[in-house]
Parts: sequence; C-alpha cells; structure tokens
Amino acid sequence: MVLHYRLAFTHSILAFTQVINAPTHYRLDYADLALILALVRGTSLARASQLLRVDVSTVFRAVRRLESALGQQLFEKSRAGYLPTTLAQALAEQAERAEQALEAARIGVEQGGRVVSGTVRLTCTDSVLQGLLLPALAQFMPNYPALTIELSTSNDFANLSRRDADIALRLTRTPPQHLVGRQLAEISYRVCASQRYLENVEGADLTTLAWIAPDEFLPDHPTVAWRRQHLPGVVPAYRCNSMLSVTQLVRAGLGVAALPDFLINDGLQALSEPLHGYDTALWLLTRPDCRALRSVVTLFDELGRALRLP
Repeated sequence: MVLHYRLAFTHSILAFTQVINAPTHYRLDYADLALILALVRGTSLARASQLLRVDVSTVFRAVRRLESALGQQLFEKSRAGYLPTTLAQALAEQAERAEQALEAARIGVEQGGRVVSGTVRLTCTDSVLQGLLLPALAQFMPNYPALTIELSTSNDFANLSRRDADIALRLTRTPPQHLVGRQLAEISYRVCASQRYLENVEGADLTTLAWIAPDEFLPDHPTVAWRRQHLPGVVPAYRCNSMLSVTQLVRAGLGVAALPDFLINDGLQALSEPLHGYDTALWLLTRPDCRALRSVVTLFDELGRALRLP
C-alpha cells in the first residue's frame, strides 16, 4: 500500500465555483475526477489509459465529452503532453482527496473501524523538518496508512492562531499561552564549520573567519543575539532567511555559523562549547480545540514519543 504525504499546498474551492457557474450546470461525479487525475498524473492519453485500464480512444472521448459538458477547457495539448489548466489542476487536487478518503474508508472496513484516518495540518521550521521531523515520520507513519499530513514550513506561530495548522513544532523559550503542548527537549547552539573550510584557513580566531548568519527575517534568533553580544565587530559574509540555508552554506565550506545541535553532523566540526545563555527548547504545540480530534491526538502523541532527544 502506498503512503502519500502531501506537502505544503493550499486547497482551492475555485474549481467547484467554476463548475457550478458552468452554462450546463453539469454535476461532477467520482468517475470524472478519476479521469482528470489520471491525465494530470500521466500527462498523455496513453499513460492515462493505463492508469484507468481502458483504451486510449475511450480516454480521448471522455475528456472531450467532459469539457463540452463543463463548457470549459481542462487540458492544453503541447509537445510535453496534456497540460492541465488551472481548473483541471484544482479538480485533480480534490480528486486526490477523494481518493485518499475512499482508501481510508476501505482500510476502516478491513480493520473493523479502528483505523486512524483524516488530515492533520502540521507546521514547523525548515531546519526542524530536515533535522528532526522527517526521521520521526519515517518511524511511525507506515503504521497509519489512512492518515494524511499537510506539511508547511514557517518561522512563526500565526499558523495555529489563524487555524491554518493543527500542530506546530517550534524552537522557543516562550510558547504562546493560547496554545497547549509540551516541551520535548533542550536545544543548544555551537559555532561550527566543515572540515574543508577549516583546512583552508589559518588560526581559530572567530573574528577572522567568514560568518554565515540569519538575515532580517530572523532578527531575534539566539545566534544573532549571541554574535552581536560577543562578536560585535563581525560582519557576516553571507546572510540567509532560514537556519537550514545557513547550515547548507556551512556544509558547502563557505564559512562558520552557530547551529543547533541537531544539525551538527555529517562532517561538521564544533568550534565552541554550547553558547551559554542562548539555548532554546523544542516545543510540540496544538490548539485546545484540536484535542478532541482523534487524528490530531494520535499524531501529537506519536511525535511526542519519536522526538524525545538526549
């Protein structure tokens, strides 16, 4: 059984608005959505016919008939194949959701209704995603084939406040009081560099090295505060809008940076002890109203177990 992770997208109701306003008021059914999804995935009549297990002429006639019924074009023919219009792309996203809901229903029947299903919206920073979340998901998500995750990366808490997300993983000392959750770990920062960079510089004076740092998108980041306090004369040679980008530049051998412990691996060498007084914490957070949702509670508990750090 294939487990689909859906990452960082916005669900649009434009497709249904356009369909309702179609001249014939044609009512879409699941077969129509399956047809559109197969052609979006296959990009050609031949591959779509294989996915649907019908012949090519049947797919061609079905698409022409559906476009006529809707009064709108769904695909544009090009050298690259059949390219979906905005309407077709939006309908394909809805078709995927219907496909997942049907699969969840089938699993529920097979498992006597005990299956955990639904969609949970999860937000975290890109560094937490790469360094902590992805390995954790790989541990337990195969046990939940009917559970879908919508994942977005962000550096603020507005997602939960606007109800754009159900669960957040955040590095902070002061989580918002309107959210509920638990602290999972203490996180320290250390100055580090790649071995390749260190081989090409002389001495270990931090003020003479090329620094890589977060830019104005993260003005209150602990590493920014530390550098301004302890190395006020240092002007970063590179500025990035995320800690993951900072880490990638360090790995590329372009300079040094203060990085969280969970990102210091794969050839990076620590040049300092933990930056005392500038540490932070990993928090797992949710909205109070989400605690009644089985899917959210299940993912919350699994993350709480999988993300326990030393």
